[in-house]
Amino acid sequence: MENKEIKNHDAETQYTSSLQQHVAFFDRNKDGKIYPSETYNGFRALGFTRPISIFASIFIHLGLSYKTLDSPIPSLLFPIYIKNINRGRHPNDSGIYDNEDKFTHHKLDELFKEFAKTFPDRISLDEMNEMRKSFYKGQTISGRLASKVEWQFAHNLLKDDNGYVSKEHIKRIFDGSIFYYIEEEHKRKISEDGSTVS
Repeated sequence: MENKEIKNHDAETQYTSSLQQHVAFFDRNKDGKIYPSETYNGFRALGFTRPISIFASIFIHLGLSYKTLDSPIPSLLFPIYIKNINRGRHPNDSGIYDNEDKFTHHKLDELFKEFAKTFPDRISLDEMNEMRKSFYKGQTISGRLASKVEWQFAHNLLKDDNGYVSKEHIKRIFDGSIFYYIEEEHKRKISEDGSTVS
């Protein structure tokens, strides 16, 4: 992915935290809840294949839906309530969101200073994996798996032609603004090429 200038998307001002803004892109009908079909459509809008989008939808909603519900009774529709998304944070997250779920610039700066060894403003997959492993705080398999999947998706989505992900793009994925940019780029490519990924 080219390191072009990315503008903030201002359509999600109803959400007060960076973490809420991070997931709001997938609320395709803007009702405050994300259903599996919306997650699938969101991943397709970002250019992912159908199998990957199906996997992401199942994995994400099985892991997050119940944690974010207002009721102790599970829902067979597996919605994710954006207002309660903070309940879905796992012990092995990056620490880039603070206790109020706001993005913290200094934490990202610290991580890049420690792990971006080839270039100060870009990170490779190997460096990203080393960074991810540094987040492990417990022996929970589910938390480690969630962390691995999250960062693998991020790398696949944001990498440039040489396999590096820029610091700016990682910053923008934490507040969700990059998703809107990538969606528009994907639409542009489809209109130019007349084809889409399957």
